[in-house]
Amino acid sequence: MNLPLEHTALAVVGAGPAGLCAAVEAARSGVPVVVLDENERAGGQLFKQVHRFFGSRRHGAGKRGYEIADDLIAECLRAGVDIRLGSSVIAFFPEGELMVDGPGGVYLVRPQAVVIATGASEKTIAFPGWTLPGIMGAGAAQTLVNVHGVLPGKRVLIAGAGNVGLIVSYQLLQAGADVVGIVEASHGVSGYEVHLDRVRREGVPIYPGHRIISARGRDGLEAVVVKDLRGGRTVLFEADSLCMAVGMSPMAELAAMRGCRMVFREELGGFLPWHDEKMRAGLQGVYVAGDAAGVEEASVAMEEGRMSGISAAEEMGSMKKRQAAARRAAVSRRLADLRRGPYGEARMAAKCSLYCA
Repeated sequence: MNLPLEHTALAVVGAGPAGLCAAVEAARSGVPVVVLDENERAGGQLFKQVHRFFGSRRHGAGKRGYEIADDLIAECLRAGVDIRLGSSVIAFFPEGELMVDGPGGVYLVRPQAVVIATGASEKTIAFPGWTLPGIMGAGAAQTLVNVHGVLPGKRVLIAGAGNVGLIVSYQLLQAGADVVGIVEASHGVSGYEVHLDRVRREGVPIYPGHRIISARGRDGLEAVVVKDLRGGRTVLFEADSLCMAVGMSPMAELAAMRGCRMVFREELGGFLPWHDEKMRAGLQGVYVAGDAAGVEEASVAMEEGRMSGISAAEEMGSMKKRQAAARRAAVSRRLADLRRGPYGEARMAAKCSLYCA
């Protein structure tokens, strides 16, 4: 089968925060960049984030997620980046070609370099009744509420007390849902205090050391049975929706398809492509960034995207070595700052284990 073939300097797969930052860094250095994303809107998970971000102004502190996405998209367009939405990359061949299923049909792209910034997918847990209508990932609930303006249910139980579970709980409360509780299998809350305080102020009960046993219902979810792991008693929650915020896994299928070496790091979400501190994935012209390189925060994804864009521009001769080294050093300092503290130490150690290997 002869497919149309297109040549480009840099192809970025994924228009989330990592991909957009990679694209703008490379494009500003004079590299022609094409960004490919299967969604109809650029920004990745940012466009469904309606809460204000905190941290540094450089990473959008004080702005809502969709506003940060709009800023990054505008930066890319000013730099001349070609953003192609509704374009799914369905294959990454060993010869380096990408197969793309776009609005006009299937075609091939042969880039000099590729940044894989495909993000992460939601993990789930299986239990009797887990396929009942009304049970979904927390990201799906966010999409329903923040993008389509539809509540996933009136009485919602949240599984997972990490940042995602806490943020989604608060957003559901703002949208008018009754969050009947947050259950967490571990014996503590792993989310940031700022998010925890919000749901506590709203009176949402949190149940650490509790595990979902089963879900009940005829045509949809009606109740969830939860076990107290310390005392052994069971608790019945009446709910018509269960949102599972039980972690994310890197979407690294394209890297594996290309032949990148895959490694396992539990602290970063599971299997991911090996990469060095320059975000090089061990094969000529292949880079990774963001959650595809290990699940962390959006601000980390942005900086890893910038790192990969700088490295790709240097490799293609559009950025001098001294300039690239200085810009990477600045990014490395910001990444180190973002990974400081009790929430980032394990991820920093996991990343360092990749670089040292």
